[in-house]
Amino acid sequence: MNSQTVYAEGKGSVDVQLTPDEALSLTGVEFNGNPKIKSEAQRKIRSAFEKTFDFNSDTK
Repeated sequence: MNSQTVYAEGKGSVDVQLTPDEALSLTGVEFNGNPKIKSEAQRKIRSAFEKTFDFNSDTK
């Protein structure tokens, strides 16, 4: 598996393990034989962000 590091402005980074098919699906390539590939990649990214960043803090 390959990893992709996404840098958030001054807040660290997020490491997500994606298969080559998952990475391609996020660029717009469609896999008609398995339409769940894109949703699985999105789920992995969302989960990694939720584990890394606190979205529930009240910052005003």
